[in-house]
Amino acid sequence: MQKTSARLLSLLSLLQTRRDWPGALLAERLDVSPRTVRRDVDRLRELGYPIASAKGPDGGYRLGAGSELPPLLFDDEQAVALAVALQTAAASGAGIGEAAERALNTVRQVMPARLRHHMDVLRVTTVERTADRPAPQVDGGVLLTLSAAVHAREVLRFDYAPVGAPGASGGAGTAPRVRRAQPHHLVTWGGRWYLVAWDLDREDWRTFRADRIVPRVPTGPRFAPRALPGGDVAAFVTARFRGSDGPEGWPCRGEVLLDLPAAAVSRYGCDGLVEELGPDRCRLVLGAWSWAGLAAAIGRFDADVEVVGPPELRAAFARLARRYAEAAAG
Repeated sequence: MQKTSARLLSLLSLLQTRRDWPGALLAERLDVSPRTVRRDVDRLRELGYPIASAKGPDGGYRLGAGSELPPLLFDDEQAVALAVALQTAAASGAGIGEAAERALNTVRQVMPARLRHHMDVLRVTTVERTADRPAPQVDGGVLLTLSAAVHAREVLRFDYAPVGAPGASGGAGTAPRVRRAQPHHLVTWGGRWYLVAWDLDREDWRTFRADRIVPRVPTGPRFAPRALPGGDVAAFVTARFRGSDGPEGWPCRGEVLLDLPAAAVSRYGCDGLVEELGPDRCRLVLGAWSWAGLAAAIGRFDADVEVVGPPELRAAFARLARRYAEAAAG
């Protein structure tokens, strides 16, 4: 049987892994009697952990949220995950970089020496993709408001800055417009935050950039959520940003045969479909914004290509071949 201090830590770790724990199951996992579990729960309560008891023939316990923060317990994997998450928070676009750094320092101070060492040696440098313009930061309060409306299923009213307004990208802007929408998901894409919602005025699905949203209070009435097209928010958002609402996503999609192993192509085929046809031959189905872009993406594999279709892709290869030949001739 474990010593009391070690057993308390094991009990606390178990309580953090699921919402409700039957007392008999806790006793079995800790190899103690239900009476010992009750005594250990009382000790944890004295240390500040808000543990609620469930009545009934089986009984049970739940670790709840308290008014004060009790001592925290992290295992090695949780400490690593926390360090990585807080160090990369600045690149999330949520405008919480400074707060994340303070949180990391605060948590580090209360960590045991062994876990503190793990956090100190794990230094992560986040390098963002080069872009013409840096991704705008979103106020944390705005994200909380949007997230709360999604959770409560309440209609949002907000001012939406058009392209070109302060904080938005593009040319000359006009005054913000008032929008009404049923919020469904808050997502990130390419370092930016977006609200996926049903636009009540346009009666269609829309993705709104969170950095251009200024919420109005109070929120509107509750609503029954609609079914998102396709049922998967990741697939829906991906298709929207590829310029198509169809199941294939990309507006230009072609099929070719490559004289390369399928394993070599699949590593660099992004979201393309790769089918093995032999040890050194495979079929690749890939999409892009344009036929020329698709032909260029396939050409980077530096292998013999046989175009299966469509004709637009074959024509794009011919145009690129002429351009490359002229470039080679000087």
